[in-house]
Amino acid sequence: MAVMIGHQEAEKAFLEAWQGSRVHHAWLLAGPQGMGKGAFAERVARFLVTHGRGGEGQAIPLDDRGDDAAARLVDAGNHPEILRLARQPKDKSKELARNITIEQVRQMIRRLHLSLSLGEWRVIIVDAVDDLETDGANALLKTLEEPPAKTLFLLVSHSPGRLLPTIRSRCRTLRFQPVARDVMTTWLHDLRPMTGMEEVRAIVAASGGVPGKALALIDSDVAAMEKKLLAIAASGDSENRLREALAREVGGTSNRARLELVIDIVPGLLSRIARERPVAEIAPVLAQWDRVQRTVRDAIRGSYDGAMVGFEIGNCLAELAPRPR
Repeated sequence: MAVMIGHQEAEKAFLEAWQGSRVHHAWLLAGPQGMGKGAFAERVARFLVTHGRGGEGQAIPLDDRGDDAAARLVDAGNHPEILRLARQPKDKSKELARNITIEQVRQMIRRLHLSLSLGEWRVIIVDAVDDLETDGANALLKTLEEPPAKTLFLLVSHSPGRLLPTIRSRCRTLRFQPVARDVMTTWLHDLRPMTGMEEVRAIVAASGGVPGKALALIDSDVAAMEKKLLAIAASGDSENRLREALAREVGGTSNRARLELVIDIVPGLLSRIARERPVAEIAPVLAQWDRVQRTVRDAIRGSYDGAMVGFEIGNCLAELAPRPR
């Protein structure tokens, strides 16, 4: 499901440029993964190849269908002037390659030397530009420095700070920020009205304002897992029963999604606990937040033992239980 929430400012910026016939040749779509940046790039590409020249003051919405023949080609995935660079499946497997290769970039560059076969614009979507090999990034940079006429680059980036500064400097940046909690709550409730508000609020808190993550969590029973984690924080779990149950629930490769759910939920829980405590008692909560982050980082670098990660997260929460006076 394409994510369409949180695009308003980006839409406004692009359409103002198009209406004023001032469309920059390269746009960096920057923000957390799951914000729908790829979906936005596809919408912009569709708009350009179905509407042609600058709008000259026309107020046309981004999803206007435009030229019907061109729109049908886009719908079929066959428009010749929309080129996409993304990681490709490895030989004889469904697993994606680690990078977008230099050869993919070279093939794209060769296409740029050909005349337009249809319409006024050619659009190149790189999703994500973070995945380019070093040589590929350098080849792309040369093209951005001397872009062909009527060619638009849309570079999706989840980590723009890691890109070559020279690539960033050639682009106009559109930032996709996490969506406000109340807006997310309304959107998710409208999307799934049968989901209870307690569950909706738990999903929104765990998503961090990222719509794509919220959609991934929507059938994960976030509220139930949240209650289990809060029980550890409230009781201290002196006999380790709750922590051992948590470790069993998130251990093993078959439970990886549940472990990721716990990792998503814990920052929001710690933030809530911190807000509910006097200022003088916030430092221990922050210390456990740091400990959780270190645990997750170490697990990713190592063997990623889900049971161990789950038990250690439980330890962090147990440390926050009220102490007898």
